[in-house]
Amino acid sequence: MEGDVVEYRIDRGSGVPAYVQIVEQTERALRIGTLKVGDKLPTARQVVAATAINPDTVLRAYRDMEHAGLVELRRGLGTFVTRSLARPGAEDDSPLRADITAWTARARAAGLERADILALVTATVDAYDNEQTTQRHPRRPGAEKNDV
Repeated sequence: MEGDVVEYRIDRGSGVPAYVQIVEQTERALRIGTLKVGDKLPTARQVVAATAINPDTVLRAYRDMEHAGLVELRRGLGTFVTRSLARPGAEDDSPLRADITAWTARARAAGLERADILALVTATVDAYDNEQTTQRHPRRPGAEKNDV
């Protein structure tokens, strides 16, 4: 690959540091299979040219990902993906992805903006996880909070 598998976009108004955004966008690409083991990330110079951020910021993100075992920095060659985060069902061509795409189109048609959609999805996932935890670990009738 020539480093064009992922294009970083920095949201300066988000309050999230640019290096964290690069790490999060890379992890997302690893989860959905856009990036695969062996793929080359864009060079720091390419990221700087595309985003107008400091080269040290890009290098910090790449070092953080290297420490996490996601990428390997090879001197003179570039930065390469060493581990996938993809799970079955998250691929570009999965039926779940098609369902989410259709739902997103309905949400947009209803007037929801990106932040609204993300908040709704996050709240739904949180509620689902809480429900599953409650079902797996029901409280005993009469049990006190500290009596676990």
